Parts: sequence; structure tokens; C-alpha cells
Amino acid sequence: MKSKHLLKAGNIVAGYDKKIIIDGINITVPNNKISVIIGANACGKSTLLKTLCRLIKPVSGEILLDDKNINDISPKQLARVLGLLPQSPIAPEGISVADLVGRGRFPYQSFFKGLGKKDYEAVEDALKIMGIADLANRSVDELSGGQRQRVWIAMALAQQTDILLLDEPTTFLDISYQVEILDLLTDLNRSRGTTIVMVLHDINLSARYADYLFALRKGRLVAEGEPSHIISEDLIKQVFDLDCKVICDPVSASPLIVPKGRHHASR
Repeated sequence: MKSKHLLKAGNIVAGYDKKIIIDGINITVPNNKISVIIGANACGKSTLLKTLCRLIKPVSGEILLDDKNINDISPKQLARVLGLLPQSPIAPEGISVADLVGRGRFPYQSFFKGLGKKDYEAVEDALKIMGIADLANRSVDELSGGQRQRVWIAMALAQQTDILLLDEPTTFLDISYQVEILDLLTDLNRSRGTTIVMVLHDINLSARYADYLFALRKGRLVAEGEPSHIISEDLIKQVFDLDCKVICDPVSASPLIVPKGRHHASR
């Protein structure tokens, strides 16, 4: 299944409390691909993601979904196309896994009706995809960090959107859980054609899992493209102010960044 929906940002200026965080960004999100937004802390990665899904209203510029201004689309209609997993979401106390995942079905529900057959099927499907069907009746409070993150992603999957935005989905997870989550998202993209846009902190995981990268520095887009085409020692210096060597990852053949640091003399 291929997504036909196209998400664009046209000359976006946005921020908080009159402080501009991103300034003049133009991007077109590649369809049916995994895109990752990279950059140093406070460069505007999360702000850009929140602006793309209408959580933040830009000071100027526009977000277009299928060439229509996102502000002209009703909330429920938008939520059927565009899903968001924010950074560090908080679950209601005592809620079960199945109930939380079921909340992803809100765009399809009327005010007076509960979940229907299609909703329960979508929840069951999302739980299976994330490998947590056996946790359906468990309280979210009891779960490990990795399990909990799977539940949140399952909730986003139950929404059945063609475009999925994730703000640091691997934060605070051990490396094994990070790889597990990114493998599951890759499987989702390959099997369903879901367009995925993520903010990730780890540059090497970004280079390994992304089909396309958007590199930000101080609120501006400084490079975009396939990792093998744009990642270089000069770009990493420009974006992260880091001296490094870029070599070929022996497992994935993607670019691998090796920091030089100040204390790297051989022993």
C-alpha cells in the first residue's frame, strides 16, 4: 500500500512567545519513505515537527497537505491522514494497554458511539504489529520503558494514518530497545508504505535507518538528501560542531560517524 498524501512546508517561520526558533524552512516530505530530522540540541527539530502537524501555528509561511493549507482541514479529517507521537507522552493513571491503544481511534468515532468492530480490529492489528498483544490487559504503569514506547506507537498505528510523525521515539531507551523500535518502524514503512518523519538524537542511528535526512542548524535547513549523499565530515562539523571521521558502517553500509575528540591518541 502506497500513501498518496504529500506534506510540504513553505517558507515556515515559527517559535514560542515571539521567539523565532525555525526561520524560513522549505521542505517536501518524501512519500512512503523514512525521513529523519537531525541537528544539535535546540536547533528547532521538535519545533519543525510540531509545526508540520499543526501543534504550533507558524508566524509566516504555510503547511500544505495535498496542496491544501493544513489550517483549512478539520481536526478529525487531518487526524485520519496525519498521526503524531509526541516526546515523553503521559498515560492516564491505571489505564490498560488495550484502552490506551484504543484512543488512537478517536478520528473515526462519533460523540455518542464507543468502539465498533473496525476499531477493535485496528487495535488488535496495532498490538500485533508492535508485538504486544500479550500485554493488552496489563496496566501501562507496570510496563518497562521499551514496552511502554511500543504501546504509544501502537496507539499511533491504530489511528491508521498514511503519515506518521514521531518526536524522539527512542529517547531514554537502552540501545537494544532503540534498535528494536527502529526495526519495527522500518517494517511498518516497508510493509504498509507509511510515510514516517522522526526526530532522532543519534546521528549514526539516523544515518542507518533514514531514507532521507533533513539537517538543521540554528533553525535553518542546511542540507537534505539521502544519508550517503549528504553526510560528510564538513556537514557534521557545521551541524554539530564536531570533528569526526566518516567511514562506512560494516553492517548497514551507511555512513558511520566516528568522533575524534581531544583524547584519541593510540596506545
